[in-house]
Amino acid sequence: MNIEIDKNSGYCFGVEYAIEMAEDELNDSGQLYCLGDIVHNHMEVERLAGKGLVIISNDDLKDLKDCKVLIRAHGEPPETYKIAIENNIELIDASCPVVLKLQNRVKGSFDQMEEQEGQIVIYGKPGHAEVIGLTGQTKEKAIIVMEDEDLEQIDFSRPVTLYSQTTKSTKGFYRLKEMIEARITEAKGELEVTDFKANDSICRQVSNREPSMEKFSQKHDVIIFVSGKKSSNGRALYGVCKNFNERSYFVGSEEEIDLSWIKSTDSVGICGATSTPMWLMEQVRDFIQKQFDPVTA
Repeated sequence: MNIEIDKNSGYCFGVEYAIEMAEDELNDSGQLYCLGDIVHNHMEVERLAGKGLVIISNDDLKDLKDCKVLIRAHGEPPETYKIAIENNIELIDASCPVVLKLQNRVKGSFDQMEEQEGQIVIYGKPGHAEVIGLTGQTKEKAIIVMEDEDLEQIDFSRPVTLYSQTTKSTKGFYRLKEMIEARITEAKGELEVTDFKANDSICRQVSNREPSMEKFSQKHDVIIFVSGKKSSNGRALYGVCKNFNERSYFVGSEEEIDLSWIKSTDSVGICGATSTPMWLMEQVRDFIQKQFDPVTA
């Protein structure tokens, strides 16, 4: 049986950086608080919990004092930094550089839009940690758009500046851009430069995985896609696999694999999200190998 792990799958540099920072601190002190799951993968969260990583909420943060707290790759709104100063909390800031740059851009655009009575629109998932961090730069005034019906929140007679959550689909972003342009033209009779500005703020390390996943999923008879259920990036990339290979299956770990999915003569591809650790994909590979070829496993 041929089993291949996709070399392009696994952590993006932002997630890898956050986990390295967490592990360095845990090796020194044995305990560290983290605002939200450090990564959308329960297996990795459990592994780090065993080393002393304690997941807390933003409400929990208000009750902590004189300790260290990790900010994960998704970033945080200004309010989090304010609370940390007030409570003498040392923040270990592992915000992804791409996300930090985007936060600064959104804040700059928001200040400009306030003067023009315009609107900041963010293509993203409501309630997602990164989106919360971005809307925090706009005093919670940004309009979050995920589905077509969300466009009804926008006043198309006023200027619009569009950004995207860094992990969203490029195709989805440009489709939304065209829809907003059409609605502005419909409302005003024309589309002027000052009416609409679209900023493609999608991380290319993430978006480039879609075409890579298309090719990988077609190379194999069966695709085992490994990801946490909370990962929006995971669901999107799995959708790409499923679109190009009907025998694609989404699992959180090797325990969820149904062996009836696989034949002994199949070529099996294992891949995952930007939040999927390589060790977990290797664990899945070893499990399959042991079931079908126990001698060489």
